[in-house]
Amino acid sequence: MSVSNPPAVPEVNEVDASDLKASMGLVFSAVYVLGGWLILWASTTEGQIWWTLPASAGFPILGPFIACGFYEISRRLEAGEPLRAAEVFGVIFRQKDRQIPAIAAVIVVYFLFWNFLSHMIFALFLGNGTMTNVSSSLAVFLSPEGLAMLAFGTAVGAVFATLLFSLTVVSLPMLLDREVDFVTAMLTSFALVRENPRVMLGWGALIAVCLFLGMLPAFLGLFLVLPLFGHASWHLYRRAIT
Repeated sequence: MSVSNPPAVPEVNEVDASDLKASMGLVFSAVYVLGGWLILWASTTEGQIWWTLPASAGFPILGPFIACGFYEISRRLEAGEPLRAAEVFGVIFRQKDRQIPAIAAVIVVYFLFWNFLSHMIFALFLGNGTMTNVSSSLAVFLSPEGLAMLAFGTAVGAVFATLLFSLTVVSLPMLLDREVDFVTAMLTSFALVRENPRVMLGWGALIAVCLFLGMLPAFLGLFLVLPLFGHASWHLYRRAIT
């Protein structure tokens, strides 16, 4: 009768701060968390509502660059390359000379058009209502006109969000990974959603729900949600585009 050897006692290695490099994605998530706090402060602090628009406009500008941070980390992990902060941030900085600024400009124009349209929807349904700020005028949204505005605005916003998702879901990682122009990247992304609508729109809906839930606890959930979906989006791009 043979006696199995007892399992070896695991050895403990020495670690230092460089071994926490996997948390680099938290740095990029922090940009969104801090931005969310700024927008919340602007929309709830009396006399500071004018900060909301420029703070919100910053997201379409910075968003593609921050997303490239997640994609670059994923690309390096996939290729077995070291995660050095200087190199990761250097790659993001170099995107200013490639196609990312062009797609960021498209997103900014898209955002500004949606902002204009949302004001038109508000004026259409609540043009005669009085609202000083969001925190003191919630009752306006519970009126029949307010509820109709919310329903119609949500439907229109969903269409806009779906279109933007379709144009960017794989175009951003593609621009980081390949030397293609932003128009080709966006059309390819749209074609992927068109050819796989159930899977891709389901993916978009899952992202939207998780982002919403991540914002509820003072935006702190974004520290978990953004790296998760950033890395998952990279792997989706690698599987979907040849």
